[in-house]
Amino acid sequence: MLDANLKKQLDTYLQNIAKPIEVSVSVDDSPKGKELHELAAEIAEMSGKITLKDAADKRTPSMGVAPAGEEARVRFAGIPMGHEFTSLVLALLQAGGHPSKADPALLEQIRNLQGEFHFETYISLSCQNCPDVVQALNLMATLNPNITHVMIDGALFKDEVESRQIMAVPTVFLNGEHFGQGRMTLAEIVNKVDSGAAERKAAELNEKAPYEVLIVGGGPAGASAAIYAARKGIRTGLVAERFGGQVMDTVGIENFISVPYTEGPKLVASLEQHVKEYDIDVITEQSAAKLTSNGLIEIELASGATLRSKSVILATGARWREMNVPGEQEYRGKGVAYCPHCDGPLFKGKRVAVIGGGNSGIEAAIDLAGIVEHVTVLEFSDTLRADEVLQRKARSLPNVNIIMNAATTEVRGDGNKVVGLTYTDRKTNESHQVDVAGIFVQIGLIPNTDWLKDSEVKLTRFGEIEIDARGATSIPGVFAAGDVTTVPFKQIVISMGAGATASLAAFDHLIRTSEGAQEQEKASA
Repeated sequence: MLDANLKKQLDTYLQNIAKPIEVSVSVDDSPKGKELHELAAEIAEMSGKITLKDAADKRTPSMGVAPAGEEARVRFAGIPMGHEFTSLVLALLQAGGHPSKADPALLEQIRNLQGEFHFETYISLSCQNCPDVVQALNLMATLNPNITHVMIDGALFKDEVESRQIMAVPTVFLNGEHFGQGRMTLAEIVNKVDSGAAERKAAELNEKAPYEVLIVGGGPAGASAAIYAARKGIRTGLVAERFGGQVMDTVGIENFISVPYTEGPKLVASLEQHVKEYDIDVITEQSAAKLTSNGLIEIELASGATLRSKSVILATGARWREMNVPGEQEYRGKGVAYCPHCDGPLFKGKRVAVIGGGNSGIEAAIDLAGIVEHVTVLEFSDTLRADEVLQRKARSLPNVNIIMNAATTEVRGDGNKVVGLTYTDRKTNESHQVDVAGIFVQIGLIPNTDWLKDSEVKLTRFGEIEIDARGATSIPGVFAAGDVTTVPFKQIVISMGAGATASLAAFDHLIRTSEGAQEQEKASA
């Protein structure tokens, strides 16, 4: 079950188990049942502190992990391999007493949660977003006896997926009711179930002293800007909805110079670790709502708190562009999806559509073709924008059909899920319908600047922040970097360089404005 390399890695981790744990399995004679039992047995054989036992569960095959003598509050319904192997390793370590590296205040908040919380998370083993959610909920269940969590492989428990109409992962249920969907951090989950957390956090943020540089956004541009600012020895803050931004949703990265291949979550983990090596006040789970400049620059947050700074760097990045057609919002997460790697396995054996003929769209079609029955690609233009090598690959696949000059006009559904779409042939103006169970939208990005439209920050007609060669915006002391700006190429390496540029420019601005203030004071004296 485990190859030699995985066994070696696992053996190293298991040395950190401090107290005995039990791995309980509920299996049958099915191939997957035998596979899970083999995995559990191999793990138990690797440590004298791990005991294997049989335990009936309503889902088979499944595996529970718990301190010895306790009922399992953490379970894996399915075989936790692929992206979820790390979730299994962490569950073993935490059950064995190995401490979490999460913020101590957050861990204490989890321990103090009152009430019964029974979480269920539906995942796919190819989903790079799912492990963060699974690991967060597993940790909560480990820390608080009133919390349980089970990871459920949607591809293995198809009946549940169908009955609960799950068409995107990760999807989380709490006490039988839909709780959330998509990537969620530990802090986001905890604050969502802790009713008074938002008010307490807002009050805490309002008390913070002004920064010298405040970065808004936690992607590559924001991380780079924060590191460059902190290295200058000035008071630096970073506020973001989540650390990593859009990169967290990126699977393969092959053009990051000096690193032949990595994946978005791995790169983000490295960025976060680098940021934590400096004295940077990192604030997450907060979104910017308003910017005003009156002496100090103020960033009002959606939570009601306000942060103040002598200079600000805007690095809020971009998000997936939507089709903006009837039915898209209604069926988002019910057949309309934006991450083929995450949600593709849920459409195994079904017919799907991909909207967009750029690199991301054609790559999605190629990936999906190995999972689904058929893929229809709809491209608005009369030519594909994808690289020629990708076009050749897509056209060679027997279950991929590419339609040009197709303007999608409607997402069709039955009230619960997607059943198809309607498009107009831009040459003939004829309307056509395509019956599909899923629609993957891959039509580019849109800058996250909605919150700036009533500010004095100058934006282009596309919503991008206008900057000069130093990253300066139309407001003195306000700089910008990355995909949110007019920089012509939206690439990770370019965003990092732009973050450094904006940070150095902000530092130069601080030096010059402070010198000017000192000269004025001397003249008045």
